[in-house]
Amino acid sequence: MDVLSDVVTVTRTGRPRSAHVRWHAPWGQEFASVPGSAGFQVILQGSCWLLPANAEPVQLGMGDVVFLPHGSGHTLADSPESLVTAPACGPDNHELYDAYASDGVDRSGDGGPVTVVLCGAYQLAPSRTHPLLLTLPDLIRFSAHSGRHPELRSAVQLLAAELENPRLGTAAVVPALLDTLLLYILRIWFTEQPARGDTTGWAAALNDPPVTAALHAIHRDPAAPWTVAKLAAEAGLSRAPFARRFTLLTGQPPLGYLTWWRMTTAARLLRTSDAPLRSVAAQVGYTSEFAFAHAFKRMHGIAPGAYRRNN
Repeated sequence: MDVLSDVVTVTRTGRPRSAHVRWHAPWGQEFASVPGSAGFQVILQGSCWLLPANAEPVQLGMGDVVFLPHGSGHTLADSPESLVTAPACGPDNHELYDAYASDGVDRSGDGGPVTVVLCGAYQLAPSRTHPLLLTLPDLIRFSAHSGRHPELRSAVQLLAAELENPRLGTAAVVPALLDTLLLYILRIWFTEQPARGDTTGWAAALNDPPVTAALHAIHRDPAAPWTVAKLAAEAGLSRAPFARRFTLLTGQPPLGYLTWWRMTTAARLLRTSDAPLRSVAAQVGYTSEFAFAHAFKRMHGIAPGAYRRNN
């Protein structure tokens, strides 16, 4: 497994939501702040304004993709001066997408210019959020129609077609396309960050071959008896320079990250399988069930068996 795929697999939870909405000017729609989620807006036709809660308005045009990785509240409108409709939904904001997806796509306005938007949200598990995602800005924007991101454009087109014209298999296709869209957005963001000698953080780590090699080794086989020296060998560096480089870029020492990932992986196994605790312990590198339980409780604040029962 590569790091980015693992991050999405572990952090994502529940069912992603999306809708294909056609608005007629004048219109305005609020999307409430939803902690533990990430939202997106894709402008398929026309133009509109994005009004962040604590930032200047941003004008969007056809092909623009906006990703809000921390579930920040925002408004879409045909004009910054338009009246805004508050979200008619509960605290998780999903009713809004369900309403748009279930009973037609024409909303608001009196026959003015049309804007077609693909909107949606992912549920994330705060307790399992990878530090990679915590470093993302509140808002990421780029264009799917610029010619630079053909894979993103294809995912957007496929998703829009399934939502606009549901057919046999759409219920299975849409969640897969939503996960694909999320991976493309994150891949593009991390690979396009400028490389500078003074840059730190996960964007720099994922663009640094030695650190990436060590990360892939950990994610490929978390149960292996890794030491700093063995990870340094994977990175092609000597022990001390590797440890400094890894810590500087990721914010954690190599073995600290290894333990965090092992316990995060163990939590996923406890939630999604009925494997005995000794088997879960072995899959994350512990030959002693007692040592595993101690490490797990130190990180999650609860014993593995109780964690499984609660989840």
